[in-house]
Amino acid sequence: MPPLGIGDHRSDTELVAAAQQGDRGALDALLRRHHDRVRAVASRMAGNPADAADATQEALIAVVRGLPRFDGRSTFTTWLYRVTTNACLDELRRRKRRPTPVLDADDGRGDAAVSARDGSVVDRMVLDGALARLPEEFRVPVVLRDLADLDYAEIADVLEIPVGTVKSRIARGRAQLAAALGNRSADDERPTRAADPS
Repeated sequence: MPPLGIGDHRSDTELVAAAQQGDRGALDALLRRHHDRVRAVASRMAGNPADAADATQEALIAVVRGLPRFDGRSTFTTWLYRVTTNACLDELRRRKRRPTPVLDADDGRGDAAVSARDGSVVDRMVLDGALARLPEEFRVPVVLRDLADLDYAEIADVLEIPVGTVKSRIARGRAQLAAALGNRSADDERPTRAADPS
């Protein structure tokens, strides 16, 4: 099986058009190309592996079901992130629980050998735990900005809120995240990028 997204060199627009005409190969290529993005966003939004896996599956199902109605008024990726965000929020509400941190702040620090060998993994787990503790209204736009790399207007479109509200929530979310991580760079443009090499 070829790596995700490598087997078909058509653009998203071409794949969407073909998939809407019933081309199953195009649909498969589209889902393969974006699977990792959907999973990464779901993981950060959901905060725990079980909910992230369920949200990823629900998002991909929603993409398949909704693709015939996709009209191209936004880019496919913006629409994809909207579908993924809705699937994540639906999953969290369905479970009626807040995300649980992947790693407590003190976990993993007692073993110097592990920290030295897997420091980036530990840092990422600590970041994920801090993200999971952010209120949903701040966590979602921060993930869309700093992980999905959407601009403010795209996030406003995904969340169906004004751009000013997006900016405010991202600023507040980043400030809370920086405080949780003990990071004094709350005013940095993208503090989560420094801690997350992906």
